[in-house]
Amino acid sequence: MKFSDISPIRSALGLALGLGLLAGVAHAEVKIGFSGVTSGPVGILGQEQYDGFMLGLELLQGKLGGQTATVLKEDDQLRPEIGNQIVRKYLDRDRVDVLVGLGFTNVLMAEMPLIAESGIPAIATNAGPAALAGAGCKANLFTLSWQSDGPSEAMGSYLNGRGHKKVFLLAPNYQAGRDMLSGFKRFFKGDIAEEVYSPLNQPDYSGEIAQIQASGADAVFFFYSGGMGINFIRQMQQAGLASKIAMYSVFTVDATTIPALRDQAVGVMSSALWDASLDNPASRRFVSAFESKYKRTPSLYAAAGFDAANLLDTAVKNVGAKVSDRKAMNAAIKAASQKFTSVRGTFALNNNNMPIQSYYIFQGVKNGERVEMKQMATAMTAHKDNYSKDCPLK
Repeated sequence: MKFSDISPIRSALGLALGLGLLAGVAHAEVKIGFSGVTSGPVGILGQEQYDGFMLGLELLQGKLGGQTATVLKEDDQLRPEIGNQIVRKYLDRDRVDVLVGLGFTNVLMAEMPLIAESGIPAIATNAGPAALAGAGCKANLFTLSWQSDGPSEAMGSYLNGRGHKKVFLLAPNYQAGRDMLSGFKRFFKGDIAEEVYSPLNQPDYSGEIAQIQASGADAVFFFYSGGMGINFIRQMQQAGLASKIAMYSVFTVDATTIPALRDQAVGVMSSALWDASLDNPASRRFVSAFESKYKRTPSLYAAAGFDAANLLDTAVKNVGAKVSDRKAMNAAIKAASQKFTSVRGTFALNNNNMPIQSYYIFQGVKNGERVEMKQMATAMTAHKDNYSKDCPLK
């Protein structure tokens, strides 16, 4: 496939924010290359990250660290080979200063050889694979979302006090799915009824649901994002299991899926680093601005994108005219993680450039005519991933 096949003219519309002029003198420019899946069943996840980032930039008057920002956007279509082509284009043709987004873990892993070789600062707002958290950590890759095991580690820990005897585990068969279930098993002390991996983007879960029915499990833990999660929960409802088996999830019931699930989301519990119901000043400001601009409730994906803009603002302020100096910019991003204000509260990057952050338990509840997530517990505070000890970075 040629790169022209993914319509760069349509998707890579450079958005130059601000005139970049002060008293007739041009400011330096910071060029950002955003990539992620923005089409298909999980396209909303990439769009949320992009919208969150662009809102953060808008609230910064279109500048990062006082320098005019230009953002290019590409859709990787959840295809590793296309993600790799996008990164090459951003490096060779567009000569961007920073990469943001970087898609699902399977796409990010395909992009990493180019990213690592180039040394370009890269901020992942959706993926934190285990393979890049330990010995394979990179000095120029910063995960601003989650290390993939983290959210499910939090749910595994939380379920220890819920009295379940057998839990059935499900996830898509790719890197993040395997990481999520590994994290759950690392902390859950009970019995696992069965562990099933389904094809990525599979629409029909009747086979898996039959296995759940036959397993004798009294709870199910699943990681299905976007359209996958909507289909799974609907089919659990249709099979009559949703009222019989407790349902726990990560990245399944949130602001991206509640509009489609509506009452079907009620009762499902989910572990996450953030939700619009999280109550702190930065979060409230973000939710208000996002709802005003986009007329919908932001998701945790949008929160990660918004945080990325604010992290970069702090980093560019520190690095000044050295934005194109990749080593200096990487150091500035790492330092900025200790200083910028995150919507999720306390946040920092660990030695492996994966997040140190808290995880919360939310449940779908009915509030009048609305279905929303309600915070039920704090599962983990300032949690560090299991792999950082193997990372040679300091």
